[in-house]
Amino acid sequence: MEPNQAQTGLPEPTDARVLTAAAFYRRPMLAAYDLFVLGMMSRFMWRCPRGRMLAHYDRQVGASHLDIGPGTGWFLDRCNFPVESPNITLLDLNEVALGTATHRIRRYRPEARVGDAFKPFALRSARFDSVGMNFLLHCLPGAMEQKSVVFDHVMPFLRPGARVFGSTVLGDGPHHTQRSTKLLAKLNRSGVFNNLDDRLEDLNEQLHARFTAVETVRSGAVCLFSARFPGPR
Repeated sequence: MEPNQAQTGLPEPTDARVLTAAAFYRRPMLAAYDLFVLGMMSRFMWRCPRGRMLAHYDRQVGASHLDIGPGTGWFLDRCNFPVESPNITLLDLNEVALGTATHRIRRYRPEARVGDAFKPFALRSARFDSVGMNFLLHCLPGAMEQKSVVFDHVMPFLRPGARVFGSTVLGDGPHHTQRSTKLLAKLNRSGVFNNLDDRLEDLNEQLHARFTAVETVRSGAVCLFSARFPGPR
């Protein structure tokens, strides 16, 4: 059964709520994203330095890679791909962000696709060795069970043994400081974040329901996750 608002206590992930979260990443915000979000906020508020997330990329990324919500492309620009000329596809609902990341890693000639995490992906016969979802889930509206439909949408495009990985800011809890709790509440009120009830245990459960070799590690208020396809049937 699909979870509804009565079951989860959370508003439904409507198109309007999805667009609100995506629309935040306009050119002025993207211009400051690397320094402000990945640099300052990740290190001092969420207490997970971007260097740790980059190391997570290096361990997981494959020769044929799909990145969902690539931001400015900072991680893709710096990570160590296992081949000199990786095959990269970028997918995002926000065309400005998509264009920014595409231009940044243009040396790899990535393919850009506009897509919504809550809807099946139009990727034709593409198959990937890895899928990255860095700082994606905490932006998606709904409960973790609802957000995790994005895992279902990538599964038809995964090669056996492919890695699905990323990071997400966790919801309210003891892993937050007083300052980060206030910022978390503010971001959720604005609709940029939708993660007050996101728990590591719930993400772990959703990953185990679909994949194998699941790893979830908390760094400050951030969960770094990875899993391998195929999952149990």
